[in-house]
Amino acid sequence: MPVPTTRRDGPTAPRASRRTSPHPLGVTLRPEGEGGGADVAVLAAHADAVEVCVVGDDGREARTALPDVELGVWHGHVPGLREGSRYGLRVHGRWDPERGLRHNPAKLLLDPCARGVEGEVDLVPEVFGHAVGADLRGDLAVPDGRDSAGHVPLGVALGPMPEHLRVRPGEQPRTPWSRTVVYEAHVKGLTKRHPDVPEELRGTYAALAHPAVLEHLTSLGVTALELLPVHASTSEVHLRRRGLVNHWGYNTLAFNAPHPGYATAAARAAGAAAVREEFRGTVAALHGAGIEVLLDVVYNHTCEEGPDGPHLSLRGLDEATYYLRDAGGRPFDVTGCGNSLDFGERRVVQFALDSLRHWVSEYGIDGFRYDLMTTLARGREGFTPDHPLLVALTSDPVLAGVKHVAEPWDVGPFGWRTGQYPPPVHEWNDRFRDGVRRFWLTDAREVALGHGAPDAAGRGLREFATRFAGSADTFDVTRGRLTSVNFVTAHDGFTLADLVSYDRKHNEANGEGNRDGSDSDTSWNHGVEGPTDDPSVLAARRRSTRNLLATLLLSSGVPMLTAGDELGRSQGGNNNAYCQDNEISWVDWDLADWQRDLLADTRELVALRSRYPVLQDAGVRRGHPVREQREDLLWFAEDGAGMTVDRWHDAGRRILQVVVDGRDRGLASVLVVVNAGERQRDVVLPRVEGLARFHPRWSSTPDRRRRAAAAGEPLRVPAWSVRVLATA
Repeated sequence: MPVPTTRRDGPTAPRASRRTSPHPLGVTLRPEGEGGGADVAVLAAHADAVEVCVVGDDGREARTALPDVELGVWHGHVPGLREGSRYGLRVHGRWDPERGLRHNPAKLLLDPCARGVEGEVDLVPEVFGHAVGADLRGDLAVPDGRDSAGHVPLGVALGPMPEHLRVRPGEQPRTPWSRTVVYEAHVKGLTKRHPDVPEELRGTYAALAHPAVLEHLTSLGVTALELLPVHASTSEVHLRRRGLVNHWGYNTLAFNAPHPGYATAAARAAGAAAVREEFRGTVAALHGAGIEVLLDVVYNHTCEEGPDGPHLSLRGLDEATYYLRDAGGRPFDVTGCGNSLDFGERRVVQFALDSLRHWVSEYGIDGFRYDLMTTLARGREGFTPDHPLLVALTSDPVLAGVKHVAEPWDVGPFGWRTGQYPPPVHEWNDRFRDGVRRFWLTDAREVALGHGAPDAAGRGLREFATRFAGSADTFDVTRGRLTSVNFVTAHDGFTLADLVSYDRKHNEANGEGNRDGSDSDTSWNHGVEGPTDDPSVLAARRRSTRNLLATLLLSSGVPMLTAGDELGRSQGGNNNAYCQDNEISWVDWDLADWQRDLLADTRELVALRSRYPVLQDAGVRRGHPVREQREDLLWFAEDGAGMTVDRWHDAGRRILQVVVDGRDRGLASVLVVVNAGERQRDVVLPRVEGLARFHPRWSSTPDRRRRAAAAGEPLRVPAWSVRVLATA
């Protein structure tokens, strides 16, 4: 079918004659001394022509056809493209959607490598490459001839970061994994309601650098701030129809530009360069406070959704290369988001690696958490630990020195890959999340209701101990226990307060009939669904909250806290608040007394991890063969005797003691006593050579006697509680 022509709003520049290169992709500005303008390279391997359109303030376009194409990359020099210029791309070629050819020069496309973005997506028929009606539904076979200019975002040409903001040697904290405590947060959600942040800064990048926010993070003791996506993004069609937005930002529009919506009004008014500088300044301020910055990045899919979605960038440039298709040539979605990038294509791997390097080199980013990373490690035969992208993370001179964390699954065939990623990738441990929740919540509910502890394989104390010890059943023990990034909650699912307050999700505000979100959050409402004034229920919930936090922060591995959990933040039982850019998702800093107490306890637990180095890596000598590692976790029953096979397999047993042993390194040892039963018990402290006395350091219950106890003495441990003692 013929491609529709587009109107010409401005002059078409002659084909450039200057020598350019097909790499790097995107816009590279030339100094005025070299004649100015910019070299542009665009991957469009199946196109017949590519035009760069510089858009003036009046909306008129000056177009330059890129003259050269090498290995699918069109490139050339564009004289009129300068610092601050707004630009888009128009691509000519065949229209054959069944073969992944969606070239339509009527659509002004965003450069996926743009360093700045201006404007938003208007939800109108013009932004679709195929013909649609007012309901935005139509026929993929018919290309749409209406011009999308004025309804889509534009790229903004930006040069290198200004000299005073460039990343300096020694600026980054470089916190070792053993001392890392991650704090997952949303730029807007964390700061929008903070009373000590000036109103004009709330909800912005600049707010993260405000002294009140820095003080909270440093006093809490976290070492790394993991930000939900800050890549420029937009909202899905189905959300826009319901008057909602994609608050979380897992819907990437441009991969090298910070999202303008998180910048202050002043920065947005000043333009893309000011937005970029605001975010870079925030990263530098966090570094100055000793806090690393990790970005949650979404390279697995884009905002263009399924085949009937909008025509904004990659779809019009080179859908056949960028998007995953099955053996029959049909779109193949392994993300559940409508499309998936094809990491079996070398150009897609290059695209992602270039973007990652950009964030490290230009902004000083310290690491990345990869959303649905299994998609990024799929080759032609599916997931492979030898995937080129994973190899590059080990060997690339820029990326090998930063942190990498996988969300180790996607929704495609054989997508769950927890424990299968090679170094240097660390992994979100969903087995930790599920096992710890079961132990303290759903199993505890069964015990409290008189049903007895579940007698399922691997449950009870065995699973608790396995998770506490670093999940050796999941991760390669030769890498050490720090491979596991432990978490009890994350942005996706119940908050910690809701985990102990709701048995069922309450997602009605999302407008999907409460069908969205997980149907099983392994939660326990402690007898009442949602808010209550019952003091016994509230006490039980607060005790369970502390038990979960203690397990998270004392276990082997790298702990990750979710923003607001230390404050008892609730989302009213919404376990999928991705579309709630309002008080449901924003952290409320107006704290009741019980919330201040919870914050104090969380600070104490993080401080314990710092005070006692033996908790940071549990003595594992990383890189040594297993046979050379001594047994540094010692397990005991309530009578002070060691755990036996029979005791481990006794489903009714709910008391456990573990000594995290630091003797051979000259470190203080820590004793953690767990009573997950319904009765208070006297527990005999274990006798271990060289460990004569234990000093109380923390308890999840209000009864916090500070008397030291000798090995072999009984210690009264309340029901449903954790106690922490140490030898010094």
